[in-house]
Amino acid sequence: MASITTDIHTPAHGLRARIAGWGAALRRAFEAHARAASRRDAIEALEAKSDAELAALGLRRDEIVYHVFRDRFYA
Repeated sequence: MASITTDIHTPAHGLRARIAGWGAALRRAFEAHARAASRRDAIEALEAKSDAELAALGLRRDEIVYHVFRDRFYA
């Protein structure tokens, strides 16, 4: 008895693979820019606050960047 498979996957080669790779790299770059821009907005918002407002949040002015990027820093 013979069986036939019609779901055949071949890896992409040539131009199609390069275009897909370029598209993926471009998407990663846009996502990185969006993350950086949103963090920059948070830094600017905190820097616009007075020292008293920052103290109420438990922050000092020199800790703003560390606070915004606390998920990236381990210290």
